[in-house]
Amino acid sequence: MKKFLIPLVLFFGLVAFLAVGLNRDPREIPSPLVGKPAPAFELYTLDANAPKFGPADMKGKVWMMNVWATWCVACREEHPVLVAFSKANQLPIVGLSYKEVQAQDEPAGRKFTPEEKLKLARERSQLWLSRHGNPYALSVLDLDGRVGIDYGVYGVPETYVIDKEGVIRYKRVGVVTPDLLQSTIMPLVQKLNAS
Repeated sequence: MKKFLIPLVLFFGLVAFLAVGLNRDPREIPSPLVGKPAPAFELYTLDANAPKFGPADMKGKVWMMNVWATWCVACREEHPVLVAFSKANQLPIVGLSYKEVQAQDEPAGRKFTPEEKLKLARERSQLWLSRHGNPYALSVLDLDGRVGIDYGVYGVPETYVIDKEGVIRYKRVGVVTPDLLQSTIMPLVQKLNAS
């Protein structure tokens, strides 16, 4: 009898474990950064005449940071949602253009200079935003992906809600939907603005 009971208990335990895992949303990956200060950075903006931007510039404001790229297919799906949201809400969105220029973009036999890479990234990002609409209060260029590493970016798009003190309060891996904005992000933003 015990011979059959132990495997049966193990089988049902495994089924229960897998059922819990299958019912979780893979885009809701727990982040060790939630509840911690947003990593500092100073990056060039899309506007060549503007100063560099860093999270410290948003101190005292609740804001959202959206990691995107012109080469990102899912970003094309998400972008109209962000454009509509930015028109209807006062929440500033900062775009983080991620690894816009890739190694395969470089001419054969030589690497881009930092200035060439910056210029090309600006041109591509500005063109894309002019075609698809610009939901961002401003957008910065993470040319080498180092800021993405600091923020634990798994892939684009990713979205963060950052409070008045510069603490990350929410992270979304994947596309932001109207339902997510309505049911999760805006209630959180309202709560953070009230405190």
